[in-house]
Amino acid sequence: MDVSSVSQTEDVSASSSEESVAIPAALKFVISNIKIIFPIQLSSDNYPIWRSQVLKLLNANGFASFLLPSASPPASHKILTDGSKEPNPKHQEWVLVDQNMVASLCSTLSLAILPYVIHLVSASDIWIMLERRLQSSNRSCVIQLKNELHNVQMKSQTMLQYLQQIKTIVDNIASVGSVIDQEDFLLYILNGLPPSYNALKTTIRAMQTTMDLDNLYSLLITKEINLQSEAVRQINLGDSSTALYSNIGRGRRGRARSSSQQSRPSNSSIPQCQINLQQKGHLAHNCWHRLNTSVNPPETTTTNSCHYMKVTFFAAEKFPAK
Repeated sequence: MDVSSVSQTEDVSASSSEESVAIPAALKFVISNIKIIFPIQLSSDNYPIWRSQVLKLLNANGFASFLLPSASPPASHKILTDGSKEPNPKHQEWVLVDQNMVASLCSTLSLAILPYVIHLVSASDIWIMLERRLQSSNRSCVIQLKNELHNVQMKSQTMLQYLQQIKTIVDNIASVGSVIDQEDFLLYILNGLPPSYNALKTTIRAMQTTMDLDNLYSLLITKEINLQSEAVRQINLGDSSTALYSNIGRGRRGRARSSSQQSRPSNSSIPQCQINLQQKGHLAHNCWHRLNTSVNPPETTTTNSCHYMKVTFFAAEKFPAK
């Protein structure tokens, strides 16, 4: 067999092998839905969430092995028993999957991140470069997140908002490769509660076994509802006491006003003193000015003389002289 016939045979086998390679259905699903599952492009701020979402999608469809540092394509040709070579369908399939994954990953990168990986050719190289660029400050990020978790306080938040805040911080810590123990998680929750939860905190800390987080959530929500109900009851009780006190005070003032009006005598019933006309409230026989000559002067001399003459004349007529 001449060389031309051998080369023609290899070309025919290569073309037949290429025609036999097709995109797997799972890869089609990844390509079609990766932008839908994660619509926000990768940036330096959302790398933990992006990484988690991409890993879940590729693990579910069997392509996570293409992201490993050890990922490498099979040999491009197979060596036959007679020493000849033919294209390896496994290599072609690997390259097909890998390059489609490269295109899918690049479609989720922002313009600020894309220049870091534009020169790379495999999904594994892109994944490693993104980890090196965006996780270089993982240690400082973990310290910052743990410090934030240590200082978190409930303050004016609702219980659901407070628990969601702590859960978000813990998820961010887990996304960068660190893990928070369940007992530490519970301790952070209790430390951030206000003093109104001190009784519940003491009870939980005194337990012999670690409480499940779901049960802790239920207890905290129930406690919050009870505290809110008690606060509303105290407000209503205070309003009722204020209204009752106001009504009692108004009634007392009304009765005092009516009694004072009833006890106050009218001007027409007040007696007038006949000796001192400027005095009221008593008669002449009770007046202490009745013997005061400056206020009650004696009768004039003329009046007294007339009276003496009348008495003398009456006595002369009654007892004539002999």
